[in-house]
Amino acid sequence: MDYQSNITSLQYFIPELILAGSILLVIIADLILSKRDSWRSAYYAFAGVVATFIAVIVMDNSPRGLFFDTVAVDPFGTFFKVLILIATVFTIGISMRTKELERYRFGEYYGLILTMVLGMFLLVSAVDLLMIYLSLEMVSIPSYILAGYLKNRQRSNEASLKYVIYGGVASGIMLYGFSILFGLTGSTNLTVVHQALLGGNVSTVTLTVTILLILTGFGFKIASVPFHFWSPDVYEGAPTPITGFLSVAPKAAGFAILIRFFNVVFVGNTTPNMTEWFVMSSLPWPEILAAISAMTMFLGNLVAIKQENIKRMLAYSSIAHAGYILMGAVVLTQQGVFAMLYYLFVYLFMNLGAFLIVIIISNNYDTETIDDYRGLGFKIPYIGVVMAVFMFALTGLPPTAGFIGKFYLFSALIEAGQEFYWLAVVGIINSVISFYYYARVVKVMFFEDAPDSLETVKPRAWMTTLVTLLVIPTIILGLYWNSIAEFTLKSLQFF
Repeated sequence: MDYQSNITSLQYFIPELILAGSILLVIIADLILSKRDSWRSAYYAFAGVVATFIAVIVMDNSPRGLFFDTVAVDPFGTFFKVLILIATVFTIGISMRTKELERYRFGEYYGLILTMVLGMFLLVSAVDLLMIYLSLEMVSIPSYILAGYLKNRQRSNEASLKYVIYGGVASGIMLYGFSILFGLTGSTNLTVVHQALLGGNVSTVTLTVTILLILTGFGFKIASVPFHFWSPDVYEGAPTPITGFLSVAPKAAGFAILIRFFNVVFVGNTTPNMTEWFVMSSLPWPEILAAISAMTMFLGNLVAIKQENIKRMLAYSSIAHAGYILMGAVVLTQQGVFAMLYYLFVYLFMNLGAFLIVIIISNNYDTETIDDYRGLGFKIPYIGVVMAVFMFALTGLPPTAGFIGKFYLFSALIEAGQEFYWLAVVGIINSVISFYYYARVVKVMFFEDAPDSLETVKPRAWMTTLVTLLVIPTIILGLYWNSIAEFTLKSLQFF
């Protein structure tokens, strides 16, 4: 074994090493700090994330394999690392001023978040079945703990327990799919698996069953139907900053590995690359993904209409958004994957922004019920207006970033051919359905009278600043999106 290869690989593994060092630093800092000053460990976590971000940006990301081709460095992975780090910075900032966490120590909390980030870095770069499984577990296990971090709240404990049970079952099924794929091809390396499948000696039925088993693990991570059951209860019971984080970062990482896995393993070409998306003719996976996408959109949107708790409503809407994004995976053209990446980027800002408003209102009015938002648009007008922007952006109305994201997704379907027109129609119908429950929040805030006892409060300046930082890109990327579109386009190449 060429141990020199491992040492050479380390120079391209610096962001992950910085993250590992930051985890240790946060844990040690928490041992030194008193419980009262424990929140200061956020500064160490923040510094670690910023240092990692700089390392990711300056590092040469030309496609290459590391550690005997178990992980890869490439522009595709770099795109998702940037997205994950942006989500992490906001999550750390939001957590510093959340009442839910005031009675808890923060060192363990931030250490778990950074561990998730490290797991997501490995997941978006994994090119080996074993590494995919290990990194997926490295993301999942801290997620289970963070979902139940509010130890004195029954709802949080229930969320964590359900998350562990569903996650364990999904993980086991996916691992069974991996084991069959290994048995069929004799390798865990994705490129070798791809070459073995091109040989044509594998039964189509067996391979289709294997795809379905593996999709269980990926579907669980992105919360698509029928693997979505954990999502509403976990989103409702987890600390709200973690709910927002789970709805964007691990979801993006799940989509990243789904795209990479299908691109490398199942395209019908000897040189897997983003410019050459040809499906193996014997496999029906576009039809499978189209059916999952349509069911996910309908279930998420129709059930969201009935919700009275805003966190559950956003949870079901998050399921629906997974369905929208999957539309790009169905066609898996270069345009389709570009649309997926662009939508994930703008979804980060508008969805985290919505959850931040939920935290602000919960901090000041101690409620998560939509009916209790009556009249808040006039009691806290800036927060009300910004919430309206996030709701309209999630619907996909112009001139917001959500509109441009959905425009790219629908365009990819139209350009892919007539056989995908029906899915574009399904997506448009679901966008109309979603308008009902998103507009309801705006209606309650601005068109229903507030109770006489409702007091006017001024949100903390720190939270208002974070809201502003999230709403600016939500609007700007709906008017001037070329720079992000170019960055996304350049990311469409990988190892």
